Amino acid sequence: EAALADVSVLLAPGLNLKRNPLCGRNFEYFSEDPYLSGKMAAAMIRGIQKVGVSACAKHFAVNSQEERRMALNAVLDERTLREMYLTGFEIAVKEGKPGAVMSAYNEVNGTYANENPFLLKQILRKEWGFEGFVVTDWGGGNDFTEGIRNGSNLQMPGCGFDSARELIRALKEGRITEQEIDERVDELLTAALTFPKHSAEEKHKLKGQKESLYQEHHRLAGRAAEESMVLLKNEENILPLKAGTRVALIGDFAFSPRYQGAGSSCVNAILVETAAEEIRKTELVLAGAERGYLRSGKVDKKRETSALKLAGEADVVLFFLGLGEQEETEGTDRKSINIPQNQLSLLHKIARVNPAVVAVLSTGSVVGTWWKKDCRAILHTGLSGEAGAGAVMKILTGAVNPSGKLTESWIWSYEDTPSYPCYPAKDRTLEYREGIFTGYRYFEKNQIPVSFPFGFGLSYTTFAVSNLRTAQDEYQSHDVITVSVDVTNTGDRAGKEVVQLYVLPQTKTDSVQRPVQELRDF
Repeated sequence: EAALADVSVLLAPGLNLKRNPLCGRNFEYFSEDPYLSGKMAAAMIRGIQKVGVSACAKHFAVNSQEERRMALNAVLDERTLREMYLTGFEIAVKEGKPGAVMSAYNEVNGTYANENPFLLKQILRKEWGFEGFVVTDWGGGNDFTEGIRNGSNLQMPGCGFDSARELIRALKEGRITEQEIDERVDELLTAALTFPKHSAEEKHKLKGQKESLYQEHHRLAGRAAEESMVLLKNEENILPLKAGTRVALIGDFAFSPRYQGAGSSCVNAILVETAAEEIRKTELVLAGAERGYLRSGKVDKKRETSALKLAGEADVVLFFLGLGEQEETEGTDRKSINIPQNQLSLLHKIARVNPAVVAVLSTGSVVGTWWKKDCRAILHTGLSGEAGAGAVMKILTGAVNPSGKLTESWIWSYEDTPSYPCYPAKDRTLEYREGIFTGYRYFEKNQIPVSFPFGFGLSYTTFAVSNLRTAQDEYQSHDVITVSVDVTNTGDRAGKEVVQLYVLPQTKTDSVQRPVQELRDF
C-alpha cells in the first residue's frame, strides 16, 4: 500500500520502552522489556523493507512522556540509558538495518536528541554501524545547524528555506564547516540512491491488483489479530462458547470498534469489521445487541436499562469495554489507568443480573483490572486493527485458540509503578530515578504483586515443556549457549505456545544490582 501511494519510507516501527502506563503513545510501542521491543522491531523492519519500502525506527531516544515532549529533559545514568532505553534500538539497527531512524523531541541529559553527538555519532553510527539517515520528528528540530553538525540529516516537515539560509549563514560565520555539511549530504544521498525503487511497470501492476491486494491485506490483518489477542481469565472454562449458546452483545465498542490509537498513526481503513456484524457469522444465538453506555463517560440511564434487560435474557453476556480514542493519543498522556467509570458501573450491574459475563477489552496499554471479579472471562484484544472483530468471534467460539502473551505487567494500582513519584515531570526535567528497575524487573525485585504478569496468557489447550538441555559453542569470540526444550500439546485442541527464556544472576552477592530475572530469548 505504501508503494501504491509512492511512499518510500514508512515511519515505523515505534519502539520506545513502556516505562509508565500513562504515556499517551504506549499503544504504538511494543513492550516494557528492551529485548522484546528490539526483536519485534527488527522483525517488523525486515518485513517492511523486504517489499521495497524503507522502515524508520523511532523515537531515538528516551521518549516516554508525551506532554511537553518538545521541552522535556530526560535525565538518566549511562547504565540505565544503555541497558534499558538503547538496547531495543541497538537490536533493531543491527538486526533490522532500517533505512532511517527518527530522533526524539526531548533532550537526553541536557542535549536535544536531534543534536546529541553521543546518541547520533558515537552510539548510532560508530558503535552500531548505522548507515541510513536520521530524520527529525515533525517540528522536532531545535537548532538546524547543531543538528547537522551532530549527525542529523533531514528536518521535517519541509519548512521553506529558512533552515537552509540559517545553515549558509552559520557556514559563512564559521560555526560549521563545509566538510560537516558534506558528511550529512553524503549519508542522505547514499540512502536515497540505494533505497529500492518500484518501477513504473511494477506500480502499474500493483494498481491493477489493488482490490485483490486490499482483500489479501484484510485477511492478513485478521490473522495478526487472531495471533496477538491475550486470554486473561477463563473461570470454569466458560470459553470457548458452544454452538447454540444464547448471547447478549453489550457495549459501544461492539458497534464502533476501537481498533487504532489517535494522533499521527491514524489510518483510513478500507473495511472495519464490527462484532455486531461478525457474530451473525457464528453458530451462537444472538438474544440482542445494545450499546449500553456512552463513549464520552457520561451516564445514559436509558441505555443502561435496555442493556440490563437484555442481559437477563441471555445465557452469556459479551460485554465490550475499553478506552476511548481521546484517552490514548499522541501529544498527551493519560490521567489515570482506569477505564471510564460508566462502563465499569454497568458491568457491575450486569454481573448481578447475569454472572456469566465475558469481557472483551479494547485498550492499547495497561488498565486497572480491579473489576475482573465481575467477569468469568476476559479477552484482551489490544487495538486489533480493521479485522479485529472477526478475530474476536473466532476466539470466543474456539475456531482459533488464543495464544498471545502480555508484553507488559498489568498492575493493581498506578501507585505500584516504579516511576510513579516522578511521572509526569512537574517541570522540564524528567528523572529516571528507578534506573533499570522498570516493569517486571521492579515488581519481581520488590515482590510487588500484579494483576497479570509480563509474559502471561491463557489457552484453551495445555502444554508441557520438558527436557531442557544446553550446548555451549565458541562463536565469534563469544560464548554462545544454545538452549533447547521439548514442547508437547497435552490438550485436546490445536494451539501455540511461546517458550520464554529468562536469565538469572549467578550469585546473589554480586555488588552490581541486578533484576531477579531478565528475558533473554523467546
